[in-house]
Amino acid sequence: EPNTEELALEVGYLPAADVQAILRAKAEGVEPEPEVQRRWLTATAKVDRILRSAEEPVSIDGPVGDEDSSQLGDFIPDDDALEPMDAAAREMLREQVQHALAALSERERQVLELRFGLIDGKDHTLEEVSRYFNVTRERIRQIEAKALRKLRHPTRSRHLRDYLG
Repeated sequence: EPNTEELALEVGYLPAADVQAILRAKAEGVEPEPEVQRRWLTATAKVDRILRSAEEPVSIDGPVGDEDSSQLGDFIPDDDALEPMDAAAREMLREQVQHALAALSERERQVLELRFGLIDGKDHTLEEVSRYFNVTRERIRQIEAKALRKLRHPTRSRHLRDYLG
């Protein structure tokens, strides 16, 4: 593995003429010219700083730049965050779904909320919902089918059609 002096020769911090002079001096077993030696030491120190900084953890709460108003974490994208328009559309859809579900009986609404994960984001099986209500899977399937028929009625589904494409 190359040391910092060797890396300084390879990374482009020195002019090509200096690199050649240093390599020639090393091959001859002598020290490079003092001015070339000084530039090489500067480049070596720069490589060393970079290598050390790569090993040190950086806080995402630390300030960026000269002003304390920005933090590194402010510049890390949140892949899970919704765009404002998407968030607004999702909220409007949620409100429309709640409005449509309000036309159902309490039990029908609860069955659909559980089956389609409208409460906790997890779709529940007929078996899980039947245990929750202490009835058979077939009875839950019947309640679900009846509730969906009600929601498909043109007077109730009109508001949701815009979201269905």
